Amino acid sequence: MNRKGIPPAGLRKSAAGDSVFHTLCILFLFISGIVVLYPLLYTVACSFSETDAILRGDVFLWPVGLTLNAYKIVFDYGLLRTGFFNSLLYVTGGTVVAVSLLLLSAYPLSRRDLKDRRFFQLFFLVTMFFNGGIIPNYVLMSKLGLVGSRWSLIVGFMFSCYNMIIVKSYFQTSIPQGLLDAAHIDGCGDIRFFFSIALPLATPVVAVMILFNAVGIWNGYFNGLLYLSKPATFNFQMVLRQILFIANTPPDQLALMDPRILEEMISIMLQLKYAVMVVGAVPMMVLYPFIQKYFIKGMLIGSLKE
Repeated sequence: MNRKGIPPAGLRKSAAGDSVFHTLCILFLFISGIVVLYPLLYTVACSFSETDAILRGDVFLWPVGLTLNAYKIVFDYGLLRTGFFNSLLYVTGGTVVAVSLLLLSAYPLSRRDLKDRRFFQLFFLVTMFFNGGIIPNYVLMSKLGLVGSRWSLIVGFMFSCYNMIIVKSYFQTSIPQGLLDAAHIDGCGDIRFFFSIALPLATPVVAVMILFNAVGIWNGYFNGLLYLSKPATFNFQMVLRQILFIANTPPDQLALMDPRILEEMISIMLQLKYAVMVVGAVPMMVLYPFIQKYFIKGMLIGSLKE
């Protein structure tokens, strides 16, 4: 500023430019928020509205003819209830197995004193860049006897090399070598060091991996479409897919589906279409607030790679 307290012209132009930039950012985020929130609000409103109001197009942001019939049908419908509990089983089992394998593989690779460490790193990286594809994976699952079994969604996709690299980088950047040396001097072995010191320090990245795997398993339906054939083993997303598929399928194609399942779904699909979407989103929305405080920290530190 000059003696009169007036900032230089260049500084005034810079401040004006920043103000315009911030205004545009706020406007962009506001529009993006509307684009993202409107489908969610519309889905929730339709789930509480009468079927006739939905068909007439009267629902916009608020329920029309408030009713809970759709949610009552959701919780009374056997296939949806079975799919919901199957998804909880797949999420719990798959997340526990996947996160355990990530920790047991990432921690040894983060130790610089691991013998043949470079070889094992290359071994894991090759599997990330070169994959057999869907057909070889299906043949492998068939040879293991997992096709049609619930174990196919728990064991078949229990390891991610990309996530392992993130966890390994977190261990390398968060646990100093001096801490390991001090623990060894005090008589602490490697196994005890891992469970008593390394694992508690890795809580942020473990929380992030739990969220990644839980959301991926809960929202996934393609793997179930490949490996599950019995309705009793379907996850929630597969049941939801069937309902939405029937709601948008021409009548001549509906004749090709299983008559027993088709008869049950046709009578309720108009009421279930939106309520099932809401019920399917609730578990992950409940899980996220408990992990949110670890999310940024875990991803920021774990994103550093060698």
